[in-house]
Amino acid sequence: MSVEMASLTPKKYQPYFKLSHELVGVWNVPYISEAYLIHGSLLRQGLTVKAVENEIIVSGAKQETKYFPTYILPNNPSMDPDMVFCKSLRDNGVFMYVTNVDDFGHLVNSDNYETNHKQNDLYEIFNNQLDWEKRYIHPNYSKNLEPDHQIEQACPDVYWFPVVTPIFCKHLIEELENYGKWSDGTNYDPRLAGGYENVPTRDIHMNQIGFEQQWLYFLREYIRPVQEKVFVGYYHDPPKSLMNFAVRYHPEEQPSLRPHHDTSTYTINIALNRPKIDYEGGGCRFIRYNCSVVDLRLGWSLMHPGRLTHYHEGLPVVKGTRYIMVSFVDP
Repeated sequence: MSVEMASLTPKKYQPYFKLSHELVGVWNVPYISEAYLIHGSLLRQGLTVKAVENEIIVSGAKQETKYFPTYILPNNPSMDPDMVFCKSLRDNGVFMYVTNVDDFGHLVNSDNYETNHKQNDLYEIFNNQLDWEKRYIHPNYSKNLEPDHQIEQACPDVYWFPVVTPIFCKHLIEELENYGKWSDGTNYDPRLAGGYENVPTRDIHMNQIGFEQQWLYFLREYIRPVQEKVFVGYYHDPPKSLMNFAVRYHPEEQPSLRPHHDTSTYTINIALNRPKIDYEGGGCRFIRYNCSVVDLRLGWSLMHPGRLTHYHEGLPVVKGTRYIMVSFVDP
């Protein structure tokens, strides 16, 4: 419900009505646009004083004549129809209220909904972020940001936290496989400036599936707050990432990845499917610490420094297919 309350309520309180519920109640408002909850009797009997004769049936047989006022919308070309509607209501003593005591749902913005993808809802992070979060952000994500909550470390300075739901992982994999144009895993890569990849993987970049801007927004909204908590003193707004890609590991394609440094200040690595169910083997070994992260958790992200300390390798997949989503942040 879109509510304009500037004449009655200071703007600083308006977000509470919509989001946080720090103020709960019922408010008499002069103007509501886009959504109305109206008692049916008002639509049946009208809102103005013009009387129209109507015949109705009473008790199943007897007919009698009653007069019902008929609602006539004033003709005022200088005002929008919804403004005319709201003014007419108030002029006739019918008052409108907004409440957040009960949840009546919300409208979906369908004006820019894209229909050319395998999983169209995946792309709705801008237009319908509330619904996007409910579907795709892990239900325990908010615990990461609680002041007293300690982010788990799988290895030294390798942080591990829930970020996306299983349905996000499923939809992203389906979108990737629907596109289907995985790189060949060689050093030659025409997608990159200079056409050469030093540590190649079989991957698909987010810009190839039209998901680059959505993913950069995801990094800003859901990764950056965790990063600022665990890597204290490092701030960036927005995060910059030139390499955002999904990797596919398979025993008959590319089962592993040789030791390397990432071209990043820090890297995130999100597990998109399940070890010992969808694949066997796999994981990441941080060589300096002789520490391996295996049995990766679906929808959880690893976050670790990139260039200097965390030289690492991808452990071999021996059965099935492993998918991960990777971003090199602030190259």
